[in-house]
Amino acid sequence: MSEQLAVPLTGWGESVPIGLPRLVLFRIGTMCLVELQKLRHDRTELITRAIQPALWLLVFGETFTRLRAIPTGNVPYLDYLAPGILAQSALFIAIFYGIQIIWERDAGVLTKLMVTPTPRIALVTGKAFAASVRALVQALVVLVLAALLGVGLTDNPFKLLAMAAAVILGSSFFCCLSITIAGLVLTHDRLMGIGQAITMPLFFGSSALYPVNLMPGWLQAFNHINPLGYEVDALRGLLIGVPAELGLDFGVLILASAVMIIIASALLGRLAR
Repeated sequence: MSEQLAVPLTGWGESVPIGLPRLVLFRIGTMCLVELQKLRHDRTELITRAIQPALWLLVFGETFTRLRAIPTGNVPYLDYLAPGILAQSALFIAIFYGIQIIWERDAGVLTKLMVTPTPRIALVTGKAFAASVRALVQALVVLVLAALLGVGLTDNPFKLLAMAAAVILGSSFFCCLSITIAGLVLTHDRLMGIGQAITMPLFFGSSALYPVNLMPGWLQAFNHINPLGYEVDALRGLLIGVPAELGLDFGVLILASAVMIIIASALLGRLAR
């Protein structure tokens, strides 16, 4: 029998027992709703975050499509690039999410969360899914931009749902990687520095901008252990129909996300000290 915990109901003055699995889902859902509320109250963030992917698609994509400098077979380069920019946008949101954890620690919020009955792994998973909410909103913006530029995107609802799942898994991994780094360095400045240092290698070490067979051998080896590479491959296969190993892509993303959630959960207590 699952452990029963009491969760207060506002306005009723009493608590009701709730199973641990339901409590975990409740906390995850609550954190996702909080992120949606933040976006609703600060819509300018969506506009400012849309500038960078728009520049990549408009300037880099359009220019290299005309130059034909990067061979992508029968796929126009702009179509090839769009899924990579979508993955990049999600990466840039999630990789700095650990800063919010440090802010919550400094404000005393993290300490209060740590003394609740919610397991650490549920707190970390909630943060990961909250980052995914922001990434999905950003993905929608990139998809609209790509469609306006004439990119041949799929309209298959099942493929779009699978695309959303790939973005959620990728964002969860990089969010938990950011929380892990935060648990090790403990300061905003160090986290910002490390985050900036690893985003470009992750991005350029994936197939977001060019096919894997154009990379030097050492970069191809890095792409094989780079979760962003598997996310890009899945998004490209789902959105524009390029052949992709979707089973392998999703398997790696699920495993990498699960492992990183466990590691981040173990380091969360170090942040709360």
